[in-house]
Amino acid sequence: MANLTVGGTPTLRGESAGEGPPVVLCHGITATRRYVVHGSRSLERAGHRVVSYDARGHGESDPAPDGEGYGYPRLVDDLERVVAEAVGEERFFLAGHSMGAHTAVSYALRHPERLAGLVVIGPVYEGEIRTESVAYWDGLAAALAEGGVDAFVDYIDREQGIDPAWRDSVLTFTRARMELHRDPRGLARALRDVARSAPFESMQELRGLEVPTLVVASHDAADPGHPYETALEYAEALPRSGVVSELPGESPLAWQGGKLSREIAAFCAETMATSEL
Repeated sequence: MANLTVGGTPTLRGESAGEGPPVVLCHGITATRRYVVHGSRSLERAGHRVVSYDARGHGESDPAPDGEGYGYPRLVDDLERVVAEAVGEERFFLAGHSMGAHTAVSYALRHPERLAGLVVIGPVYEGEIRTESVAYWDGLAAALAEGGVDAFVDYIDREQGIDPAWRDSVLTFTRARMELHRDPRGLARALRDVARSAPFESMQELRGLEVPTLVVASHDAADPGHPYETALEYAEALPRSGVVSELPGESPLAWQGGKLSREIAAFCAETMATSEL
């Protein structure tokens, strides 16, 4: 494994591991690079070079400079810098969860020719910014800025309506990932900005995206913040897509790093078997 530092403003930090066709991973809001495949090395063992990085204001990466912010156009600009530094000119697979899924789709709309395949995990955005969603994320940002990790976790416990069967797992998972952020103030700004930013104008745009795509859907009992039906909407809109999910009653596939990695590896292998990188 090699550390990755992407210069410019802001400086982004990540890692690259393995050899073979590249897979670039984009994490979700309040997560870090670890929380796409959760530390699994199955993609490397399957013969891929895996590139992961912390988004601006997250993990070890620097916060956005004054006047720039954290909206999707900036997140895609950052992804372009990561690709230039860590991938170069070859085509690659791009996978993202939640905010990272939207970043990945937005990148694909800008640069479809660069991608061998796209993996969309737990998308949320459906073509419009909802007032109630902005209010939720503003409250979460205020909790983090004013009360730190404890207040952040308490807000999620109070406001998200977690199924009691999954409550302890969700809160433990949330606290662990929140403790990895170097700059909580930058992260609070990101929460506000991302909630107000659209990665693309409408779902109709996806109908022209001729990139092989795997959509990862999770059932709502454990993960209502990433609705199962929204993932199905993406699969319906994207013309070359398939869907995978966990079995009912299982932990969400997006949380199962090893199993998710194997699904991504199988998708990559199938795609490479029918096209040329």
